[in-house]
Amino acid sequence: MKVILQKPVDKLGVPGDIVEVADGYGRNFLVPRGLAAAATKGALKHTESLRRAHELRVAKAMAEAEAQVQRLMAKPVRVTARAGEEGKLFGSITGADLAYEIEQQTGERIERRDVHLEDPIRSLGVHEVQVRVHPDVAVTLSIEVVAEP
Repeated sequence: MKVILQKPVDKLGVPGDIVEVADGYGRNFLVPRGLAAAATKGALKHTESLRRAHELRVAKAMAEAEAQVQRLMAKPVRVTARAGEEGKLFGSITGADLAYEIEQQTGERIERRDVHLEDPIRSLGVHEVQVRVHPDVAVTLSIEVVAEP
């Protein structure tokens, strides 16, 4: 069965794509949920407008992500934490803590799952942290961890 995708479907395609799927998958899953429409002559004309709209949305999201990267890079992020004499923290700084601090200091909303840390930060100093602002756009921020006065 040939269908025209109306919304993005993982491992199948993006809006406007014409794909061949199993009859049951198309009739029982994709079409009732509004993810696809049967590929008829009239619907084939509609595919080009779907594709253009999808490309515009993707381009707008990428431009917005690039602007967010510029805003994140504009301000340094400084985190204060309780630390001992040798520069070791009494606790650790996690991705959720960093997401909160980034939002407080830059005003940019970042989800904790978008902050990538190999291990929690446990020492004072400057640390490099990867932040994903879009599935295709990531930025490396320098986080300065300083001791509380």
